[in-house]
Amino acid sequence: MSAVGREERILDIIATARSKRPKFRDERITMAHGAGGKATGALIEGLLVPALANPALEQLADAGSVTVDDVGMALTTDSFVVKPLRFPGGSIGELAVNGTVNDLAVAGARPLALTLSLILEEGLESSVLRAEVEAIAAAAAAAGVVVVAGDTKVVERGHADQLYVCTTGLGRIDPRATLAPSALRPGDQVIVSGRIGEHGTAIMLARGEFELGAEIVSDTRSLWPAVDALLDAAGPGLRCLRDATRGGVASVLNELARASGVALLVREGDVPVHPAVAGAAELLGIDPMHVANEGVLVAVVAPEHADAALAALRGAGDAEHFAQAAAIGEVRTEPPGMVLVETAFGGKRVMDQLVGDPLPRIC
Repeated sequence: MSAVGREERILDIIATARSKRPKFRDERITMAHGAGGKATGALIEGLLVPALANPALEQLADAGSVTVDDVGMALTTDSFVVKPLRFPGGSIGELAVNGTVNDLAVAGARPLALTLSLILEEGLESSVLRAEVEAIAAAAAAAGVVVVAGDTKVVERGHADQLYVCTTGLGRIDPRATLAPSALRPGDQVIVSGRIGEHGTAIMLARGEFELGAEIVSDTRSLWPAVDALLDAAGPGLRCLRDATRGGVASVLNELARASGVALLVREGDVPVHPAVAGAAELLGIDPMHVANEGVLVAVVAPEHADAALAALRGAGDAEHFAQAAAIGEVRTEPPGMVLVETAFGGKRVMDQLVGDPLPRIC
C-alpha cells in the first residue's frame, strides 16, 4: 500500500470512530471531565443529553433557544470556580458576567439580563466578597445587562474554595442571525477574533507555576460588540459562531466538524498567538489551540464575506485585541468530521480534542 493509501486508510478509521456518539463509561468523575475536551464531550453527549433529550440540547450550542409570543429568546447557564479568584486582567466576578453574555452573543442573541447565585465558604473575607460584587456590577454595566435575581448559599469551611459563582443569562435573538453548524459549506472561511490562549496562560502565571518575562493578561471581555459588527458586515454569510472557552479553539473546531459533517483545514502559521503564550504552551507540552479563552470567538463565514467580516472585527470594541483577528482556515469536504492542521513545515496532522486537564480551574 502506498503512503497516500495508508494515510487515507488511517483517516477513514479515525472518521468512522468520530462519527459515533461518545459513551460515558467512567466509574468516577475526574478533573478532565471539566476541561472541555474528550472527557467533557463523553459526559455531555453520553450521559446528560440522552437523559434530558430534547431538540434544544441536541444542538450542543452555547445557549438554548425558546420562543415566547413569537419572540426568539436565548437562555444559557454557567458556573465559575476559577483559582485564584483574581488574576491579571480580571477576576471571577468579571469572568462570570462575560462568560455568560458571550454564550448568548455567539448564539446570535443580544444579552439582556442575568441571574446570579453565590456559593460562599465560611470564613471568606468580606472585603473579597465586596470586591467581586463590585466587579460583577461593573462588568454587567459594561456588557449592557442587568442582574434581575439571585441567591446566596454558605457552606462549611473547607467545603468550597472561597467563592463559586453561578449565572443564568437571557438574551433576545437578533433577527439578522441565522446561525447553525449545518450551514457550513466547502470554501467557507474560519476566523478567530483575536490572539488565542491568553486566559488560560494568565491563570497559570497567576499561580506562580512558571517564570516568564512577558506579562500576559486574561482576554475576558464581552463579545457582543464583535458579534453585532459581524452580523452587520456579513449578514446571511455568517454561518456559525462559537465561544472558544474550555478546550480552546481546537475543541470548538472539532465540535463544528462533527456537527456539520464537513472537514476543517487550519493553517498553523496564520493562528495569532502571543509569543509568551506559545512559550508557556511549549513548556507544558500542549498546543495553544487547546488553551482556554474568555474573549475569543470562532466564526465561519462565506468566502465572499470574509474580508468584510475581518474588517468589522478589527474595528469592534477593544481595538488592541480585535486588531489581531485573522482567517486561519477553511471548510473542506474530506475527511468528514475531522480537523486537519497544515503545519509550518508543509505537512498535515490531525487536530484532536483536548485529552486530560493540563490547566485545571481556569473558569
